[in-house]
Amino acid sequence: MGADATQLRYVDIGINLTDPVFRGEYHGTQKHENDFDDVLQRGLEAGCKKFMVTGSDLKQSEHAVEIAKAHLGLCYATVGVHPCSAKHFDSYPGGPSALLSALKDLALSAKASGHVVAFGEIGLDYDRLFLTVKETQLKYFEAQLDVAVEVQLPLFLHMRAAADDFERLLRDRLGELPKRGLVHSFTGTVEEMLGVVGMGFDIGVNGCSMKTEENIEVVRQIPLTHLQIETDGPWCEMRPSHASAAYLTDAPPLPRAVKKEKFAKGLMVKGRNEPATIPHVAHAIAKIKGVTVEEVCEAAWRNSIKMFGLGETLEVE
Repeated sequence: MGADATQLRYVDIGINLTDPVFRGEYHGTQKHENDFDDVLQRGLEAGCKKFMVTGSDLKQSEHAVEIAKAHLGLCYATVGVHPCSAKHFDSYPGGPSALLSALKDLALSAKASGHVVAFGEIGLDYDRLFLTVKETQLKYFEAQLDVAVEVQLPLFLHMRAAADDFERLLRDRLGELPKRGLVHSFTGTVEEMLGVVGMGFDIGVNGCSMKTEENIEVVRQIPLTHLQIETDGPWCEMRPSHASAAYLTDAPPLPRAVKKEKFAKGLMVKGRNEPATIPHVAHAIAKIKGVTVEEVCEAAWRNSIKMFGLGETLEVE
């Protein structure tokens, strides 16, 4: 399992590089210098060849596209409005139709230029109804799926505690969404995972996907043909208290991390997950599934390139 890290290649399919913490800003306060370039460099050194920058609302999606333009061939964007932000539709100047139109225009123009590779993050989150109520989430997941049919990009999906509604709305449109997509940061049950895979979608796995023993069993059963890997930084770091910790005994060491108050250039920041930690995701998955980390990385790489392109072509096997 202790493969040479230089031989392994990764796509971080979910990384929130628009978050201000990657520029040293926490809750509106500048705590340390902007180390965005260092975060990218550490990711590259860890074997990350591609970064998919998540768009969670229109502003973030525009920012993600800007990052993709500034880092050609390395960063790619997604465009969409996260279910927890779906209430933005009702307060948008010009109304919901204006926001849907702006998303569509951004997705189409950035698709044409090669900077956007997925439509999302869209979906349903019934764990956090205090952020956006259920009816609003449902309404604008459906509306964004209609845009997705027009845009014809793979989907970048979010699903928390909402499997029945989620699956129902997707099934209604499967015939119009041939590129399918993936459910990222998956934390559902085995049955929910099999339902998603049965519809032809992939499963994105990160630290949040391996917190509990129940999560571990789900990861064990994800077919390698439908697996992709991510960090979801700055969130979803893997912690010693998680069930995944038992599967990291042979994992390579991560770069040193310090508290943000003790920031030093070249070091990671404690509590701020970043792409450099993706080898631990892959190593845990490999141990859980009882396969080599090379198998996990190669399967995930092929699945990501096949689905999103990312400026790469696959060798025919």
